[in-house]
Amino acid sequence: MMSYMSTKFSSFMTQSRLATLLIIFGLVLGIMSAWLLVHDRNAQPKPPPGALTSKSAPSSVKPSTKAVVSYTVPPQDPKYIAIATIGITNTPVIKLDLLANGAIAVPDNIYEAGWYDRSAKPGQSGAMFIYGHVSSWTANGIFYNLKKLVPGNQVIITRGDNTTYTYKVVSIKVYPYNNIDMNQVLAPINPKQPGLNLMTCTGQVIKGTSEFNERLVVFTSLVSN
Repeated sequence: MMSYMSTKFSSFMTQSRLATLLIIFGLVLGIMSAWLLVHDRNAQPKPPPGALTSKSAPSSVKPSTKAVVSYTVPPQDPKYIAIATIGITNTPVIKLDLLANGAIAVPDNIYEAGWYDRSAKPGQSGAMFIYGHVSSWTANGIFYNLKKLVPGNQVIITRGDNTTYTYKVVSIKVYPYNNIDMNQVLAPINPKQPGLNLMTCTGQVIKGTSEFNERLVVFTSLVSN
């Protein structure tokens, strides 16, 4: 009887030690996995100020001169944008639609501007809305110097039929990235004049992300064509 109980006790102790070892091994494995995850995250390159958060990074490859010159759009759509004050000359304007989540899409290239195709067209009543990247992780984007504009500066839009429209900067406003008044952004600053509103990122990069914490909007009104 004593031999039987001793055997059972030894078996119980062996199983207990095994269970304890398995628990310790699991804890060590968990700690190592967590350390590796943090280490891997810290090893990732940090985006520069102005980088945008997106599922795929925008291209930093400049369109060739031939591609820019041969670029075409429908006659009434915006084709090029030029802002001499900040060195933007005949930059292609691509069409942007809504994403499945209801957000406005962004250009796939940091050197292109994007026109939201449900906003006004050049010279039409209402406001035309154009978005551009401030930068990628490696280079400055088309609207990197948008923050330098002041009231009175001019923005020139060339339409698909090569008609040009000149807009004058009226005001500039900064919004928190998560509290943008899109009703205001998509409306003309002067209800009596066709408008053009330009938007990009600004402010500071939110810690732990590549998302900028503010959006800069430049409001302009048509002055001639």
